[in-house]
Amino acid sequence: MDTRIALIGLIVENPDSVEQLNRVLHEYSPYIIGRMGLPYRERGISIISVVVDAPNGVISALSGKLGMLPGVSTKTLYSKL
Repeated sequence: MDTRIALIGLIVENPDSVEQLNRVLHEYSPYIIGRMGLPYRERGISIISVVVDAPNGVISALSGKLGMLPGVSTKTLYSKL
């Protein structure tokens, strides 16, 4: 199975979505290489980056599920490998 490296960037504007977000990330944990979160308290948001190594379909599904959460915006960057 071919996999790709991707970075999913998230901006969380609704703190009520964090519990759901963590559930989704846990569901996809076999594919997650690493995660970094930065709370930006002055603006009341969190910025999260998630690096994955997964098939295209899995990356799209994960990004889509995260982006459907209320107050969560996502963008995905793919490596050329």
